[in-house]
Amino acid sequence: MTVIEYSPEHPQANEYRTLAQKILDNKMLVVPTPLEMEELEDLLMEYGIMEAEDESVVGVAEAAAQ
Repeated sequence: MTVIEYSPEHPQANEYRTLAQKILDNKMLVVPTPLEMEELEDLLMEYGIMEAEDESVVGVAEAAAQ
């Protein structure tokens, strides 16, 4: 059962309706090109989601030592 079926007036149901309408109204019909792994890692490091490989290895070693 979906949110819209279970509770059509719930705010989350309205969010799904809004998303569906945005998808239907989308006119930018392009096929995205996938990122290379290095590009993805650079983005993750830029936004603080992932540490640099050297830093993460040090962190794991320090955690294991404790």
